[in-house]
Amino acid sequence: MPELPEVETVRQGLAQWVIGRRISAVEVRHPRAVRRHEPGGAHFADVLTGRTITDVRRRGKYLWLPLDSGDALIGHLGMSGQLLLQPVGAADELHLRVRFRFADDGPELRFVDQRTFGGLSVSEGGAELPAEIAHIARDPMDPEFSDAAFVAALRKRRTEVKRALLDQTLISGVGNIYADEALWRAKLHGARPTDALTGPAAGRLLGHVRDVLGEAIKQGGTSFDELYVNVNGESGYFDRSLNAYGREGEPCPRCGTPIRREAFMNRSSYSCPRCQPRPRGSLRG
Repeated sequence: MPELPEVETVRQGLAQWVIGRRISAVEVRHPRAVRRHEPGGAHFADVLTGRTITDVRRRGKYLWLPLDSGDALIGHLGMSGQLLLQPVGAADELHLRVRFRFADDGPELRFVDQRTFGGLSVSEGGAELPAEIAHIARDPMDPEFSDAAFVAALRKRRTEVKRALLDQTLISGVGNIYADEALWRAKLHGARPTDALTGPAAGRLLGHVRDVLGEAIKQGGTSFDELYVNVNGESGYFDRSLNAYGREGEPCPRCGTPIRREAFMNRSSYSCPRCQPRPRGSLRG
Protein backbone atom coordinates (compact mmCIF):
# COMPACT_ATOMS: atom_id res chain seq x y z
CA MET A 1 0.00 0.00 0.00
CA PRO A 2 -0.55 2.29 -1.69
CA GLU A 3 -0.83 0.70 -5.14
CA LEU A 4 -1.65 2.15 -8.56
CA PRO A 5 -5.25 3.25 -7.85
CA GLU A 6 -4.24 5.14 -4.73
CA VAL A 7 -1.28 6.83 -6.44
CA GLU A 8 -3.39 7.69 -9.48
CA THR A 9 -6.03 9.22 -7.21
CA VAL A 10 -3.33 11.38 -5.62
CA ARG A 11 -1.98 12.29 -9.07
CA GLN A 12 -5.39 13.47 -10.23
CA GLY A 13 -5.84 15.56 -7.12
CA LEU A 14 -2.42 17.16 -7.43
CA ALA A 15 -3.04 17.96 -11.09
CA GLN A 16 -6.05 20.06 -10.07
CA TRP A 17 -4.11 22.05 -7.49
CA VAL A 18 -0.44 22.48 -8.37
CA ILE A 19 0.02 22.69 -12.15
CA GLY A 20 1.16 26.18 -13.15
CA ARG A 21 2.07 27.26 -9.61
CA ARG A 22 5.51 28.60 -8.68
CA ILE A 23 7.19 27.22 -5.57
CA SER A 24 8.27 30.08 -3.29
CA ALA A 25 9.74 28.11 -0.38
CA VAL A 26 10.57 24.54 0.60
CA GLU A 27 10.92 23.41 4.19
CA VAL A 28 12.51 20.01 4.83
CA ARG A 29 11.52 19.01 8.34
CA HIS A 30 12.96 15.47 8.36
CA PRO A 31 16.09 14.43 6.42
CA ARG A 32 14.82 10.88 5.85
CA ALA A 33 12.03 12.25 3.65
CA VAL A 34 14.64 13.39 1.08
CA ARG A 35 17.22 10.63 1.63
CA ARG A 36 17.04 9.64 -2.05
CA HIS A 37 18.18 13.15 -2.98
CA GLU A 38 21.89 12.56 -2.53
CA PRO A 39 23.03 16.24 -2.34
CA GLY A 40 20.88 16.63 0.77
CA GLY A 41 17.96 18.62 2.07
CA ALA A 42 19.40 22.11 1.58
CA HIS A 43 20.16 21.40 -2.08
CA PHE A 44 16.69 19.86 -2.50
CA ALA A 45 15.10 23.08 -1.30
CA ASP A 46 17.41 25.31 -3.35
CA VAL A 47 16.78 23.63 -6.71
CA LEU A 48 13.00 23.68 -6.22
CA THR A 49 12.57 27.22 -4.94
CA GLY A 50 11.42 29.51 -7.73
CA ARG A 51 10.47 26.66 -10.06
CA THR A 52 7.03 26.24 -11.62
CA ILE A 53 5.28 22.87 -11.72
CA THR A 54 4.21 22.15 -15.30
CA ASP A 55 2.49 18.75 -14.97
CA VAL A 56 1.84 15.78 -12.66
CA ARG A 57 2.65 12.33 -14.06
CA ARG A 58 2.84 8.75 -12.84
CA ARG A 59 4.80 5.60 -13.66
CA GLY A 60 3.47 2.64 -11.68
CA LYS A 61 3.52 3.65 -8.01
CA TYR A 62 5.83 6.66 -8.57
CA LEU A 63 4.74 10.25 -9.13
CA TRP A 64 6.80 12.91 -10.82
CA LEU A 65 6.16 16.62 -11.22
CA PRO A 66 7.94 18.13 -14.24
CA LEU A 67 9.33 21.62 -13.64
CA ASP A 68 9.98 24.58 -15.91
CA SER A 69 13.70 24.01 -15.35
CA GLY A 70 13.57 20.65 -17.13
CA ASP A 71 14.07 18.84 -13.83
CA ALA A 72 11.40 16.85 -11.99
CA LEU A 73 10.26 16.32 -8.42
CA ILE A 74 9.87 12.57 -7.82
CA GLY A 75 7.63 11.19 -5.09
CA HIS A 76 7.04 7.72 -3.70
CA LEU A 77 4.46 7.30 -0.96
CA GLY A 78 5.93 4.15 0.56
CA MET A 79 3.63 2.58 3.14
CA SER A 80 2.16 5.68 4.73
CA GLY A 81 3.13 8.74 2.68
CA GLN A 82 0.53 11.41 1.99
CA LEU A 83 0.63 14.47 -0.27
CA LEU A 84 -1.90 16.91 1.14
CA LEU A 85 -3.10 20.37 0.10
CA GLN A 86 -3.65 22.52 3.16
CA PRO A 87 -4.52 26.20 3.68
CA VAL A 88 -1.60 28.39 4.66
CA GLY A 89 -1.55 28.59 8.44
CA ALA A 90 -3.39 25.30 9.03
CA ALA A 91 -2.03 23.31 11.95
CA ASP A 92 0.94 21.11 11.10
CA GLU A 93 0.35 17.37 10.91
CA LEU A 94 2.17 15.26 13.50
CA HIS A 95 4.25 13.55 10.82
CA LEU A 96 4.80 16.50 8.47
CA ARG A 97 8.12 15.92 6.67
CA VAL A 98 8.28 18.47 3.83
CA ARG A 99 6.32 21.67 3.16
CA PHE A 100 6.02 23.50 -0.17
CA ARG A 101 4.75 27.07 -0.24
CA PHE A 102 3.69 28.82 -3.44
CA ALA A 103 4.06 32.36 -4.75
CA ASP A 104 0.29 32.81 -5.06
CA ASP A 105 -0.14 32.30 -1.28
CA GLY A 106 -2.70 29.59 -2.04
CA PRO A 107 -2.90 26.14 -0.44
CA GLU A 108 0.49 24.67 0.41
CA LEU A 109 1.58 21.15 -0.47
CA ARG A 110 2.65 18.94 2.43
CA PHE A 111 4.38 15.57 2.44
CA VAL A 112 3.27 13.68 5.53
CA ASP A 113 4.73 10.24 6.29
CA GLN A 114 4.29 8.42 9.58
CA ARG A 115 6.62 5.51 8.83
CA THR A 116 9.06 7.47 6.61
CA PHE A 117 9.34 4.65 4.05
CA GLY A 118 8.32 7.07 1.29
CA GLY A 119 10.38 9.97 0.03
CA LEU A 120 10.98 12.85 -2.38
CA SER A 121 13.91 13.69 -4.63
CA VAL A 122 14.78 15.86 -7.61
CA SER A 123 15.75 14.28 -10.91
CA GLU A 124 18.08 16.47 -12.94
CA GLY A 125 16.75 16.76 -16.49
CA GLY A 126 14.00 14.28 -15.65
CA ALA A 127 10.93 16.25 -16.71
CA GLU A 128 10.02 13.86 -19.56
CA LEU A 129 10.82 10.65 -17.63
CA PRO A 130 13.21 10.57 -14.67
CA ALA A 131 16.11 8.18 -15.22
CA GLU A 132 15.60 6.90 -11.68
CA ILE A 133 12.28 5.28 -12.62
CA ALA A 134 12.83 4.52 -16.31
CA HIS A 135 13.35 0.83 -15.53
CA ILE A 136 9.80 0.50 -14.22
CA ALA A 137 7.40 -1.07 -16.71
CA ARG A 138 4.33 0.70 -17.99
CA ASP A 139 1.09 -0.14 -16.23
CA PRO A 140 -2.04 -1.52 -17.89
CA MET A 141 -3.82 1.85 -17.65
CA ASP A 142 -1.08 3.46 -19.77
CA PRO A 143 -2.28 3.98 -23.38
CA GLU A 144 1.14 2.80 -24.61
CA PHE A 145 1.01 -0.45 -22.64
CA SER A 146 1.28 -3.42 -25.01
CA ASP A 147 -1.06 -6.28 -24.13
CA ALA A 148 0.60 -8.65 -26.60
CA ALA A 149 4.10 -7.91 -25.30
CA PHE A 150 2.99 -8.43 -21.71
CA VAL A 151 1.28 -11.75 -22.45
CA ALA A 152 4.36 -13.00 -24.31
CA ALA A 153 6.73 -11.87 -21.54
CA LEU A 154 4.53 -13.35 -18.82
CA ARG A 155 4.42 -16.77 -20.47
CA LYS A 156 8.19 -16.80 -20.91
CA ARG A 157 8.78 -16.33 -17.19
CA ARG A 158 9.47 -19.36 -15.02
CA THR A 159 7.77 -18.23 -11.87
CA GLU A 160 4.38 -18.15 -10.18
CA VAL A 161 1.72 -15.90 -11.64
CA LYS A 162 1.26 -13.75 -8.53
CA ARG A 163 4.99 -13.15 -8.24
CA ALA A 164 4.96 -12.06 -11.87
CA LEU A 165 2.11 -9.61 -11.28
CA LEU A 166 4.13 -7.99 -8.48
CA ASP A 167 7.25 -7.67 -10.67
CA GLN A 168 7.40 -3.93 -11.43
CA THR A 169 9.77 -4.52 -14.36
CA LEU A 170 7.10 -6.65 -16.07
CA ILE A 171 3.93 -4.72 -15.18
CA SER A 172 3.85 -1.81 -12.77
CA GLY A 173 1.40 -0.56 -10.19
CA VAL A 174 -0.03 -3.93 -9.14
CA GLY A 175 0.46 -4.81 -5.48
CA ASN A 176 -0.80 -7.48 -3.12
CA ILE A 177 -4.40 -6.29 -2.91
CA TYR A 178 -5.17 -5.93 -6.59
CA ALA A 179 -3.20 -9.03 -7.58
CA ASP A 180 -5.41 -11.12 -5.29
CA GLU A 181 -8.56 -9.49 -6.63
CA ALA A 182 -7.58 -10.02 -10.28
CA LEU A 183 -6.62 -13.65 -9.64
CA TRP A 184 -9.96 -14.25 -7.92
CA ARG A 185 -11.80 -12.87 -10.94
CA ALA A 186 -9.66 -14.99 -13.27
CA LYS A 187 -10.20 -18.13 -11.13
CA LEU A 188 -6.44 -18.65 -10.92
CA HIS A 189 -4.37 -19.51 -7.87
CA GLY A 190 -1.37 -17.25 -7.40
CA ALA A 191 0.98 -20.24 -7.46
CA ARG A 192 0.01 -21.20 -11.02
CA PRO A 193 3.21 -21.40 -13.12
CA THR A 194 3.36 -18.60 -15.66
CA ASP A 195 4.79 -20.82 -18.37
CA ALA A 196 1.75 -23.10 -18.03
CA LEU A 197 -0.69 -20.31 -18.88
CA THR A 198 -2.19 -20.34 -22.35
CA GLY A 199 -2.19 -17.11 -24.32
CA PRO A 200 -5.96 -16.63 -23.92
CA ALA A 201 -5.76 -17.30 -20.16
CA ALA A 202 -2.96 -14.75 -19.77
CA GLY A 203 -4.96 -12.25 -21.80
CA ARG A 204 -8.05 -12.77 -19.64
CA LEU A 205 -5.97 -12.30 -16.50
CA LEU A 206 -4.63 -9.01 -17.85
CA GLY A 207 -8.18 -7.91 -18.58
CA HIS A 208 -9.18 -8.61 -15.00
CA VAL A 209 -6.13 -6.70 -13.70
CA ARG A 210 -7.13 -3.70 -15.80
CA ASP A 211 -10.77 -3.90 -14.72
CA VAL A 212 -9.89 -4.13 -11.02
CA LEU A 213 -7.51 -1.17 -11.23
CA GLY A 214 -10.02 0.90 -13.18
CA GLU A 215 -12.84 0.23 -10.74
CA ALA A 216 -10.60 1.03 -7.79
CA ILE A 217 -9.53 4.34 -9.35
CA LYS A 218 -13.20 5.32 -9.74
CA GLN A 219 -13.72 4.68 -6.03
CA GLY A 220 -10.63 6.60 -4.95
CA GLY A 221 -8.55 3.54 -4.11
CA THR A 222 -8.62 1.30 -1.04
CA SER A 223 -8.33 2.62 2.52
CA PHE A 224 -8.00 0.17 5.41
CA ASP A 225 -6.82 2.84 7.84
CA GLU A 226 -5.98 6.54 8.00
CA LEU A 227 -2.58 6.08 6.34
CA TYR A 228 -3.92 6.36 2.78
CA VAL A 229 -5.99 9.43 1.87
CA ASN A 230 -6.24 11.65 -1.20
CA VAL A 231 -4.90 15.21 -1.37
CA ASN A 232 -7.98 16.46 0.48
CA GLY A 233 -7.55 13.94 3.29
CA GLU A 234 -10.43 11.73 2.12
CA SER A 235 -10.42 7.90 2.15
CA GLY A 236 -11.06 5.61 -0.80
CA TYR A 237 -13.96 3.15 -0.84
CA PHE A 238 -12.85 0.17 -2.94
CA ASP A 239 -12.42 -1.93 0.21
CA ARG A 240 -16.20 -2.34 0.11
CA SER A 241 -15.87 -4.07 -3.28
CA LEU A 242 -13.13 -6.55 -2.40
CA ASN A 243 -14.03 -10.17 -3.15
CA ALA A 244 -11.00 -11.97 -1.72
CA TYR A 245 -8.34 -9.76 -0.15
CA GLY A 246 -8.67 -9.49 3.62
CA ARG A 247 -11.79 -11.69 3.71
CA GLU A 248 -10.40 -14.80 5.39
CA GLY A 249 -13.21 -17.10 6.52
CA GLU A 250 -15.93 -15.10 4.77
CA PRO A 251 -17.95 -16.80 2.02
CA CYS A 252 -16.66 -16.48 -1.52
CA PRO A 253 -19.10 -14.16 -3.35
CA ARG A 254 -19.13 -16.60 -6.26
CA CYS A 255 -19.50 -20.05 -4.65
CA GLY A 256 -19.87 -19.55 -0.91
CA THR A 257 -16.70 -21.42 0.11
CA PRO A 258 -14.83 -19.67 2.95
CA ILE A 259 -11.95 -17.53 1.65
CA ARG A 260 -8.53 -18.85 2.70
CA ARG A 261 -5.44 -16.96 3.70
CA GLU A 262 -1.96 -18.29 2.86
CA ALA A 263 1.51 -16.98 3.64
CA PHE A 264 3.16 -15.28 0.68
CA MET A 265 6.51 -13.42 0.65
CA ASN A 266 6.15 -12.25 4.27
CA ARG A 267 2.63 -11.14 3.46
CA SER A 268 -0.69 -12.89 2.90
CA SER A 269 -2.58 -14.11 -0.14
CA TYR A 270 -6.35 -14.55 -0.17
CA SER A 271 -8.19 -16.89 -2.52
CA CYS A 272 -11.12 -19.27 -2.82
CA PRO A 273 -10.17 -22.95 -2.35
CA ARG A 274 -12.92 -24.06 -4.72
CA CYS A 275 -12.74 -21.40 -7.45
CA GLN A 276 -8.94 -21.13 -7.30
CA PRO A 277 -7.54 -24.60 -6.60
CA ARG A 278 -3.85 -24.75 -5.75
CA PRO A 279 -1.82 -26.27 -8.61
CA ARG A 280 -0.58 -29.78 -8.00
CA GLY A 281 3.00 -29.97 -6.83
CA SER A 282 3.19 -26.31 -5.74
CA LEU A 283 4.76 -25.45 -2.40
CA ARG A 284 3.01 -23.59 0.35
CA GLY A 285 4.33 -20.25 1.60
